[in-house]
Amino acid sequence: MKVVNSLKSLKNRDRNCRIVRRKGRVYIINKKKPRCKARQG
Repeated sequence: MKVVNSLKSLKNRDRNCRIVRRKGRVYIINKKKPRCKARQG
């Protein structure tokens, strides 16, 4: 999992990416490519 400043660039990388908000943090999850996980905040 990466911690990044901007999740918008990661979301554009793969079309299966989903933005999820959990406990005040913003996550990107991807069921097809689990390596594409990221967190912000």
